[in-house]
Amino acid sequence: MKRVAFGITAGLLGLALPACGDTADKGWALGAGAETPDEANWRQVDAENLFVFETNKGRIVIEAFPQVAPKHYAQFRKLISSGDLDGTTFHRVIDDFMAQGGDVWAKKGADPGWPGIPGEFTLRRDVSSLPLEATIGPEDTAKNGYIKGFPILTQPSFFAEMSVDGLVTSSIPHCRGVLSTARTDDPNSGDTQFFLMREHSPHLDRQYTSWGRVIDGQQVVKALKKGAPGSGTVTDPDVLKSAKVAADIPESARPKAWVLRTDTDAFRAELATKGEVDVCTLPPVPAIVK
Repeated sequence: MKRVAFGITAGLLGLALPACGDTADKGWALGAGAETPDEANWRQVDAENLFVFETNKGRIVIEAFPQVAPKHYAQFRKLISSGDLDGTTFHRVIDDFMAQGGDVWAKKGADPGWPGIPGEFTLRRDVSSLPLEATIGPEDTAKNGYIKGFPILTQPSFFAEMSVDGLVTSSIPHCRGVLSTARTDDPNSGDTQFFLMREHSPHLDRQYTSWGRVIDGQQVVKALKKGAPGSGTVTDPDVLKSAKVAADIPESARPKAWVLRTDTDAFRAELATKGEVDVCTLPPVPAIVK
């Protein structure tokens, strides 16, 4: 079994990555300043999909989207519950790009036995059972939008009428805060290593399996120690002290999270004011974590 090496760098591809403040605006008016979520505007996150990463720099809370990449969710769910991620490091961090961690092999000094996961770079989506809740542009032709607060890159919905299976190809683009899976050149080699996007990197879209997003603690992702220019290799890296699924934490002690609903008329109305832009240029959909 090969060790996973995340082999793409911003420099090798010659792509200019956006600066920290390079978004279409500064935030969402809807939900701004909210401290107490109400069901009309906020969706509670399922504890099975809520991952809590405690690092030496602070806490990172992630919501997973199992429907987008069910095989990846299943393995990482087991991986986190096993404790194997505890004590791994963020061994490769490139500013304005991503922070990579989860090298269980390096922690144990031997093959940890986790199998490679078949690549799930895209999802064949049923536009009836899993519709875009809010679209950027006309509903029939939109290529960007949201489902449950997750940014979505997709074929237009009218493609479903022409496709053999009646579905469209969709994915979570690599916006800042998105969780994705490291791999070798083998598309089916991702196993335990993951990376968190520090900034939007569209050249990774449909090349790596993205299946979650940071809903609290992006400032911690940005604070992780940066590596050497080019390689991103970190000397004395920051540590993922513990990784837990919220459902595995006693209910009285587990964090609870709510995400601003993207299936409301109010959200769609505010989204319409942003214009027809790339979904990754918009601020992340807000969340409340308690």
